[in-house]
Amino acid sequence: MADNRFNKSTPRLQDEYFRVPASARIWNYWMGGKDNYAVDREAGDAYAEYYPPIFDLAKHGRRFLIRAVRYLAAEAGIRQFLDIGTGLPTEQNTHEVAQAAAPNSKIVYVDNDPVVLAHARAILTSTTSGGVTAYVDCDVHDPETIIAEARETLDFAEPIAVMFMGMLGHVQDVAEMQSIVARVVEAVPPGSYLALWDSTDTSEAYVNASDYYITTGAVPYLLRSPEQIGRCFDGLDLLDPGLVPITMWRPEVGTGTPIDGYGAVGHKP
Repeated sequence: MADNRFNKSTPRLQDEYFRVPASARIWNYWMGGKDNYAVDREAGDAYAEYYPPIFDLAKHGRRFLIRAVRYLAAEAGIRQFLDIGTGLPTEQNTHEVAQAAAPNSKIVYVDNDPVVLAHARAILTSTTSGGVTAYVDCDVHDPETIIAEARETLDFAEPIAVMFMGMLGHVQDVAEMQSIVARVVEAVPPGSYLALWDSTDTSEAYVNASDYYITTGAVPYLLRSPEQIGRCFDGLDLLDPGLVPITMWRPEVGTGTPIDGYGAVGHKP
């Protein structure tokens, strides 16, 4: 029998989008954001009953993004970012981090959630006069369209940082997930980077929470093994410390403690 704690309010009304939990808003709640509703908080708390560290994982995912983007802009000299699966804006978004280090950075955000896009257009504006911020309304399953739309803003003759931050679990087939990443990375020139992290099946409690979430009829988010995530970096040179729990990728303080989300940054030779 389905566990209904994740889906307490499901009337099919005209404004049903705001009456049923939405993954982007649930994740926003876990991150400490304000763009969520009571139904999202209820679903998020229900998930946390199975896996309490989900709040920490969400926050650490954003901290990994910040460290990776800061490195790419400030040290690697990257000035173009393609952030696929943006999610709802929160503090320290990609353009804010990149343009703080390099004011002329160009960022293209990609998502297909109408509410995410509405928030993005209202909030995710360039922080500098020389920077550019643009948005692509597209599904991750259509990388060719993402690339074509991104070309309107980004120069694909110059290095680009491709980003998939905690969103590839929405692609249910592992081979397709890896193919999507490969197709985007293939389109960018040598000298580009891939920054990616995703949730992993490294905790029984997290696996159980994911399984229960699927039984509610919500859009599944599938956990991957670290090895499956690692295959996304095939053909790239991984920066130190390689593919590791995101808390252990160049932490600002100490060495970090393991968490059920792995990530890395890879350079395209």
